Amino acid sequence: MKILIVDDEQDIREILSFNLRNEGYTVDTASSAEEALEVLSPEHKLILLDVMMGGMSGYQMAEKLRKDGNATPIIFLTARDTENDMLTGFSVGGDDYISKPFSLKEVSARVRAVLKRTPAEGKKFTHGEFTMDFETKELTIGGVHVPLTKTEFEVLSLLVSNPAKVYSRQEMIDRLWSDAPYTTERTVDVHITRLRKKLGSYGRWIFSRAGYGYRFNPSEV
Repeated sequence: MKILIVDDEQDIREILSFNLRNEGYTVDTASSAEEALEVLSPEHKLILLDVMMGGMSGYQMAEKLRKDGNATPIIFLTARDTENDMLTGFSVGGDDYISKPFSLKEVSARVRAVLKRTPAEGKKFTHGEFTMDFETKELTIGGVHVPLTKTEFEVLSLLVSNPAKVYSRQEMIDRLWSDAPYTTERTVDVHITRLRKKLGSYGRWIFSRAGYGYRFNPSEV
C-alpha cells in the first residue's frame, strides 16, 4: 500500500519514511500541504498529515479534501494534544490522531489499525431511504450520497451489522482499533457524535445506553 507523509520537518519525514518502507509500504513525502495536494493520487491509501505547517495547515488540507469528496484516510501528526485539538482533527475528517513526540511503534500500530479494519458482513443494509453498501463503502439517504471517512464508515458498519446489539466503547475499540493500543473511549464518543451530525435526523438511530455503550436500532424510532 502507498502512504503519503506530509510534514514540514525533514527529519520526521525521513524517519517515518524509513520505518514504513521497512514494513513493506510504498512511501511518498511532501513538505507542505500545497505540495501534498499536487502529488496526492488514488494510489495513496493513507495520509500521515502534520497539523502545524507554514501556509495551509493540515486541518485546512483535510477539510478541503473532504469537501472535494476525497475519502483517503488521514492520521494527524501534531504537537498539540489537547482534547479540543483532537476534536478539531476529527471534525474536519481525520481518522486518527497521534501526538508528538510519538514512538515509531505507535505510528505503525495506528497505520495498521486504519488500513486493516474488518468490514461488516453482507453486501448491503437497507431500511427505508437509508442504504449502506459494504462493497462500495458508501452510505446513501434518500438517494443522496453521505460522505463518511473510512473510520466513520467502519464504526457505523459495526453498529449496523448487528442492529439492537449494544457495543461497549471498549468492545468497539477492540474490534476497530485492535492494533492501536493508545486509543481511548473518548475517541469512540467523538466519532459517534460526528456520525450523528452527518446522518441528520437519522442520527437518532444510534442509541446511547448509559453505562453500557452504543447500538443501532431504527425499528425503535
